[in-house]
Amino acid sequence: MDATTTSGTPFSTVIRVASHEQHTEAETSTFMSDLLGGRLGMTAYARYTEQLWFVYRALEDGAESLRDDPVAGPFIRPELMRTAELERDLAHLRGADWRDELAPLPATVAYAERVAQCARDWPAGYVAHHYTRYLGDLSGGQIIRDKAEKTWGFTRKGDGVRFYVFEQIPNPAAFKRSYRELLDAVNADDLEKQRIVDECKKAFDYNGAVFRELGAEFPLSA
Repeated sequence: MDATTTSGTPFSTVIRVASHEQHTEAETSTFMSDLLGGRLGMTAYARYTEQLWFVYRALEDGAESLRDDPVAGPFIRPELMRTAELERDLAHLRGADWRDELAPLPATVAYAERVAQCARDWPAGYVAHHYTRYLGDLSGGQIIRDKAEKTWGFTRKGDGVRFYVFEQIPNPAAFKRSYRELLDAVNADDLEKQRIVDECKKAFDYNGAVFRELGAEFPLSA
């Protein structure tokens, strides 16, 4: 496929610009602002990490069946997979029996179900969720890692923040450029690309809903 939309704008630019508002809303949620500001305890951080586990299980459980898909297949990269790192973090944060009390928020259930549905029925929609999660992890996720290390004393790039450490990606900037090139060359016509953009916006909305429910669970004291 042509690397651009009919407007001549690279698709990676189209999707980034179109979803900017939703992205900003999610990033500046009260919960995330309080977490990154050091105003919440490690319990809130652990609860957030638990929610990520459900979402990434949906993303990565669906990945194997999409490896040969002409649309989603090029995006399935083993060096991105996060579930194992999340499980190491949760064992550190919650102890060896962390699975026993694992509970998704309602917004997390809806988010994970949508990811699984796209993986099963609509590979292009799966790409939208893949993009919003993994490129975010490689970018803003590093800010979360740095704040978590400083706030709660985790070993640098160690247990508790391994989710944010991509050991198999030595040059994140180069990897992100190659990822954007994949987006530019995605095997979809302009109508399908617009649907991907719309799903990307929804992905940020799902993420924002999780933050709102976490914020309700961990309100700051007056």
